[in-house]
Amino acid sequence: MECSVWGIFTPNLTRKLSRPLVSSHVPAGFPSPAEDYIEGRIDLNKDLIKHPLATFYVRVIGDSMETLICSGDLLIVDRMAETVDKDIVVARVGNDLCVKRLRMLNDGAVWLYSENINYQPIKIRLEDDFEIWGKVLHSIQSF
Repeated sequence: MECSVWGIFTPNLTRKLSRPLVSSHVPAGFPSPAEDYIEGRIDLNKDLIKHPLATFYVRVIGDSMETLICSGDLLIVDRMAETVDKDIVVARVGNDLCVKRLRMLNDGAVWLYSENINYQPIKIRLEDDFEIWGKVLHSIQSF
């Protein structure tokens, strides 16, 4: 079984991450001064983290979730967020953590799917040591 989580981090909420919010429409053609487009400010801790005590970050390694989530992406994971069919989750299967798409079928079967077709789905059986650690709310990608 291929899993794709490396490093678990907790958010530092003692520092505000307030930054200017630029207009949602940024021209890709001729540039213009950004000051004309500032709408207000956003705080990334407030806007991206809904349950601070139940939120953690993980860094992804591997290609099982490409093209949706790439190796090196930083995920914001919420343990309190309700998970439903087709959510992206961080799950523990045995001693391994992985990022997968959760599938809960009508017959009660639970599967973990990769976005990359080169990886087979993982069927979760009743006897498996399995736990959903949290729902992935955001993926931060660096270029």
